[in-house]
Amino acid sequence: MSPEEIEQQFGQDVLSLVNGINKMRIVDAYQVNHSGEQRDKKGVERVRNLLLALAEDIRVVLIKIAERLYTMRKLKYLSEDVRTQLAAETKEIFAPLASRLGIWQIKWEMEDLSFRYLEPDTYKRIASMLDERRIDREQYINNVIKELNADLIKAGIKAQVTGRPKHIYSIWRKMHSKNIGFNELFDVRATRVLVEDIADCYAVLGIVHTKWRPIRSEFDDYIATPKENNYRSLHTAVIGPDNKTVEVQIRTFDMHEHAEYGVASHWGYKEGGKLDTKYQEKITWLRQLLEVKDEDDSAEDIVERFKSEIFEDRVYVLTPKGRVIDLPKGATSLDFAYSVHTEVGHHFRGAKADGKIIPISYQLQNGQQIEILTSKHSRPSRDWLNPHLGYVKSTRSRAKIRAWFKQQDFERNLSDGRHMLERELQRLGISDIPYEQIGARFKFNKLDDFLVALGRGDVTANQIASAVNELIFPGEDKQLDTSVVQTLHQRQKRGFPDDVQIEGVGDLMTQTARCCKPVPYDSIAGYITRGRGVTIHRKDCRNLLRLQHTEQERVIDVEWGNASPKKTYPVEIVVHAFDRQGLLRDITTILSNSHMNVLSMNTSTDKKTYMANLGFTIEVANADQLSIALTKIEHLKNVMEVSRKI
Repeated sequence: MSPEEIEQQFGQDVLSLVNGINKMRIVDAYQVNHSGEQRDKKGVERVRNLLLALAEDIRVVLIKIAERLYTMRKLKYLSEDVRTQLAAETKEIFAPLASRLGIWQIKWEMEDLSFRYLEPDTYKRIASMLDERRIDREQYINNVIKELNADLIKAGIKAQVTGRPKHIYSIWRKMHSKNIGFNELFDVRATRVLVEDIADCYAVLGIVHTKWRPIRSEFDDYIATPKENNYRSLHTAVIGPDNKTVEVQIRTFDMHEHAEYGVASHWGYKEGGKLDTKYQEKITWLRQLLEVKDEDDSAEDIVERFKSEIFEDRVYVLTPKGRVIDLPKGATSLDFAYSVHTEVGHHFRGAKADGKIIPISYQLQNGQQIEILTSKHSRPSRDWLNPHLGYVKSTRSRAKIRAWFKQQDFERNLSDGRHMLERELQRLGISDIPYEQIGARFKFNKLDDFLVALGRGDVTANQIASAVNELIFPGEDKQLDTSVVQTLHQRQKRGFPDDVQIEGVGDLMTQTARCCKPVPYDSIAGYITRGRGVTIHRKDCRNLLRLQHTEQERVIDVEWGNASPKKTYPVEIVVHAFDRQGLLRDITTILSNSHMNVLSMNTSTDKKTYMANLGFTIEVANADQLSIALTKIEHLKNVMEVSRKI
């Protein structure tokens, strides 16, 4: 039928539902790759269409979920490839959506059906475990129900006690996550008690805990603290008759209806009205995902946001006016600021939690009241995008920060990127590596494109260290990049102190220079000493530069061989800071947490200027580890500069 015919025969409301369902049908072609590979742009756009349809009318998704459940029930009649694709798609998209909307009965059935076709052997094994003991288990549960019913009647509590059906996928997931066997599950034997009101729920809980010994670690009160989809119930596990564990769920009839059917049990469309305000608010989180839909997001960003902000745990915090903000678990005050408004995030300069100043990396807790401090002069920092600093958790916030940098002037990004690259290489004490080769590691053909990407935050400073390592050590069966180090002698490996291999020095004895302490990612040269073999210097070592002028014939080119990945190498770093109490402790804590051994340290403080100069000799495994530690130290309070000693 044409849209006009549908509207004429059934009305505008039905036409709207049909259009929404047609929009969502594009999801049927979305190829879910459950091996973990990235989705393409078209796949991401299909996911977005699903979200758009859901945000416009909840009934559209309820119809789509029901349609998918019907398809899953008929899956055995389809080919194996189609079964696998639909099962993976249902598990990744539709079952979590049903869960988010509180439609648990459909969620469980979808998960079991998906599991049946994705992991058929495991599914059959668990199903057989359940079948083998079904008779004994059902008899045991019937006895528990009789005993509990008798106690409830004696207490004057009107209740309905039943056995709770088990879902194969939930059993497998619990066995897998807790690494336990089937016999160790607490809820293979399970009952459910339905009562009239909340007071009776807690009264029943008291009777159950009095009758049987409770397992304290297995108690959850989802009535006092409901789940994010408004699921409410009391969950407990006890040592029942014959010392066997029994799970007991206690809830009201209304709670049970919502647990089984979610928002579908509460919608207000039956009489042509609108959704109840409470349940309308439950789906506004979807619209929040669409607020940045016009930004130049990558496919990976959107899919990651879809997963992390829909399917994972949430944290709920308050604005100063009492409005609840829903964020991913682990979110920071910066995430909160961007969730309130993009401009609030862009002008962020600090935050308070319950009236107290908190660090940017502080992870917000449920129920806290957050106040954002802003300044018209504040602007986003590229450090916010550094994953090692933990300033943002939400990919939505990260996308907004990146979008801000992308809007800045090209020349400014170019200049900032060049400065960041030079600064990072200087901090690491690395030279003689062409910038173009580093850019090529990130698939940039032009240097300017690489520097602009670095300047606007698409490439982070910490990634530079990884690229340098790959350039210096491209693999055991590959030669070093000849533009980094040139060798003038036959490439014959020779043992070097600490089992490091150096090529190009023949059979001469070798040793590291104490003045510059080279490590395997440095550009190096050798100096032939009188009677002590070859001393290995960094190419930028002051002593080597002097020797090249006075005794050039003794300076030879050498290069690194394949260093052992388990070895560490001494590096000297220097820190310049305004002195304060606890500064040395904070630095050594960072080094310890970064798994770096401190070989020596020296400190001095100018009493007039309060400037402290701290030197450390530490052991590092690679440039990545050194870069991360330097970045963390640089962001300590009062630290002005930190770098590797030249």
